[in-house]
Amino acid sequence: MREPVLVERLRPFTSTIFAEMTALADRHSAVNLGQGFPDTDGPEGMLVEARKALFGGANQYPPGPGRPELREAIAAHRARYGTEYDPDGEVLVTAGATEAIAASLLALTGPGDEVIVIEPYYDSYAAAVAMSGATRKVVSLVPDGDRFALDLDAVRAAVTANTRAILVNSPHNPTGTVFTRTELAGLAALCVEHNLIAITDEVYEHLVFDDAQHLPLAAFPGMSARTVSISSAGKTFNCTGWKVGWVCASRELTSAVRAAKQFPTFTSAGPLQPAVAYALRNELSWVESLRESLRSKRDRLCAGLATAGFGIRPSAGTYFVCADVRPLGFTDAEDLAWRLPESIGVAAVPVGVFTDHPAEWRHLLRFAFCKQEEVLDEAIERLRTL
Repeated sequence: MREPVLVERLRPFTSTIFAEMTALADRHSAVNLGQGFPDTDGPEGMLVEARKALFGGANQYPPGPGRPELREAIAAHRARYGTEYDPDGEVLVTAGATEAIAASLLALTGPGDEVIVIEPYYDSYAAAVAMSGATRKVVSLVPDGDRFALDLDAVRAAVTANTRAILVNSPHNPTGTVFTRTELAGLAALCVEHNLIAITDEVYEHLVFDDAQHLPLAAFPGMSARTVSISSAGKTFNCTGWKVGWVCASRELTSAVRAAKQFPTFTSAGPLQPAVAYALRNELSWVESLRESLRSKRDRLCAGLATAGFGIRPSAGTYFVCADVRPLGFTDAEDLAWRLPESIGVAAVPVGVFTDHPAEWRHLLRFAFCKQEEVLDEAIERLRTL
């Protein structure tokens, strides 16, 4: 008789909070500020290029590493940060950044290894580490005035002889933190000192606000050969459903990730890859207008949340702002999140579900502001009823 699968092994693979909250929002016709996807399309020129490719015969398998024109455009785009990659061997196109992260962990870590993950963390990270067979070691962001900061002392304390890699997300989902030059330099020094691989999730690289600046960890001294830099078209060009992401790394690291990636999907999004290549070369001015629009929407939602009585944690990047429910008299944001769609018709996501220590984050909800202004205004009106 076959032995039953242990429930503990299945735990990382339960349905995501985003799917559950979106289903709840749909059931109650709620305004969905839980899942981070925009409700407008990307630049028209990019869509035209996709149509050309779709009706121009680009509907079969593209090359496994990605179409050459896209890999070249990615390498040229990363050169803006002062990092150089050979499109033939150091750039890999993936089925979104989520696959890139999973393939990197599968390729570069395994049983007996430890992976440092900074919490709160995007929910796929825990599942990807579990699939690799490695052990997740969590270090929490800490309050630093209004922002959440990286605790470098805690990161250093988490490093052991078994530590293989650190997973870094900046601009950071869900808190909206953008790591500073000092924080990143400290991380780089630790990676060099302990011979660690850094896997960096940079999908919100263009969506930073005010005085914040995105600084790729790969550009810091000693990091180019030990960093797997990951990004995607989805957040940059409002095409999250296209699932076109990429890995940039040394030839050795890219080869390892490609070996892991080729078996789940081999390749994907053939007719969309030329359109993303076009966008990377021609639509960054559109991205600048998107960034300004999102900054304005962030301010609009934050003002509305403050008027409704929430405590606001400033967001320096991404689609998201975190709000403290305690000024409203609530103590459990997760319980409130499950009740909001039915009670007032708004969906949000509790930050505690992104952590190994939910009690420490129980007071925060994450709201997405990447929506049309009228959608945000309707959500704000409903939230005022709290």
